[in-house]
Amino acid sequence: MPRGQMYTAAVLMVVALLVAGIAVWGGDAGTTSGKGGDLPADAASGASPTGSCASDERLVPGCGAWWGAYIPYDEDGSLAEPVLAFEKKIGRKLDLVYTYHDMSGNKVDGELLTEDEQQLGRERMLMLAWESTVWTERHHENYTETQLGWKNIASGKHDKEIIDPQIRRLKAYGKKVLFSFDQEVDARIKEGAGTPAEYVAAYRHLYQRFQELGADNVVWVWTVSGYLGSAEVMKQLYPGDSYVDWIGMDQYNYFGCHDTTDWKTFEDSQRPTYDWLLENISAKKPLMMAEFATAPDLADADRQRGWYTEIPEVIRTMPRVKAMVHWNRPTSEERRCDLTVNEGPALAGYREAGLDSWFRQPVPTR
Repeated sequence: MPRGQMYTAAVLMVVALLVAGIAVWGGDAGTTSGKGGDLPADAASGASPTGSCASDERLVPGCGAWWGAYIPYDEDGSLAEPVLAFEKKIGRKLDLVYTYHDMSGNKVDGELLTEDEQQLGRERMLMLAWESTVWTERHHENYTETQLGWKNIASGKHDKEIIDPQIRRLKAYGKKVLFSFDQEVDARIKEGAGTPAEYVAAYRHLYQRFQELGADNVVWVWTVSGYLGSAEVMKQLYPGDSYVDWIGMDQYNYFGCHDTTDWKTFEDSQRPTYDWLLENISAKKPLMMAEFATAPDLADADRQRGWYTEIPEVIRTMPRVKAMVHWNRPTSEERRCDLTVNEGPALAGYREAGLDSWFRQPVPTR
């Protein structure tokens, strides 16, 4: 999720609670990570799609790219209802639904594969981002959190209570899922998560735990912000080709938001990081625009529409991009920071782009 708007992380939990994986807030979220809840049912079903456009074992489509989105929960705590409503607006089913979890272990945010995710996953792919933090509010509402620390993840300190129960949930699910550990990792160093070397060690340890517990239905996405001011740090954070299936980047046209002033077209906002990742990290891995969006131009409402309608033409010149995930959440209450495509010209442009044949591939069922 966009890290630039985050408040300073609040240390609101004692070490003993962190180790136990207990949620900061109570209510209906009292399940600890040691329990892990009832295991999901095996979601793998039917024969996988065939043909030249069918996806491979890493969920890479043979043609075009997946069309996905991050949609916030509604006030009633539902994820499925907002996703279904969004799909109705855009005139198509999403290929991929992107969600985020912390490591609290509570049923609201800390338990991978919630009931809503399982429901949506029957006909869509899931992308699960797992953060090595404990969030202060439900669904990371104000972006305050407490870090568990990469060195603690790498040491195995949290395996029994936090890591292993969730790995077992993913294994039981059976169907392949895309998975990102600490997305926008380059932005997390200043938040106190640790050093690049500690992150690589934590990532590899987590990967090895998945292997040891037999959760081979997980497709690994290494995700950075893609901010080129952090280029050297991003190089240090790469875990290695053997541990990565996809590379993800999160780039936006913020325009008047977050102290920016220049309008970047879709291509201008994405091309520099796309080229840099191919040249400096890997030219062979599939690439995911794991978060993308544009802020509005309040003086020209139709400008947002044009930003989205240019996507199909431009993305055909970026052949390594195999998935695009829209971030459909405002970064603040200011209109100039509204990244959503829920109405108006933004919706019209996004809807048009998503109906293009480039984003119409058969979704895997296993």
